[in-house]
Amino acid sequence: MLNLNFTDFPTLHTERLTLKKILRKNYNFIHKLHSDPVTNNFVGRDNATTLKQAVKYIERINGMVKNKECLYWVITLSNNDTLIGSVCCWNFDHESDMVEIGYEMLPEFQGKGYMKEALQAVIRFTFNNLKAAVITAFPSSDNSSSVAILKKLNFVFENQAYNNKHVNIENIVTYTLRP
Repeated sequence: MLNLNFTDFPTLHTERLTLKKILRKNYNFIHKLHSDPVTNNFVGRDNATTLKQAVKYIERINGMVKNKECLYWVITLSNNDTLIGSVCCWNFDHESDMVEIGYEMLPEFQGKGYMKEALQAVIRFTFNNLKAAVITAFPSSDNSSSVAILKKLNFVFENQAYNNKHVNIENIVTYTLRP
């Protein structure tokens, strides 16, 4: 049974990173993250974004966190608090104890192992604290970097339809990880 009964938002730490709750003041970062056309193409998101949309996004995410519909971490460098990406757990399937992860990173921080490090912390948290039986991810098969990270983390490609809410992702594939 999924355990979503946490009172304080869980902050996660790794050797180089801190994953913490998104704050309203992070709207410039979200605007920048959501303005990358390559990333937007892979996640099925519109390229046009405004600061006002970024604030609304943060408010929506924090509402979902409050309602225990998701956990959304911003990834920061531990040594200087620079925001570099995000990871979320959402699409909670209580019948199957399944949790979906999603992730994205600013282009200038990609290829340095940060996302793998962040995902390892979130995976540990998801299995140990949320008590998930399965973690799913639904990348575009065109996003070779995303698929490569999942494979490095021992996710397995599954040619099976799982419950997901993605409608605008081209060539969507399913990867799963079990403890």
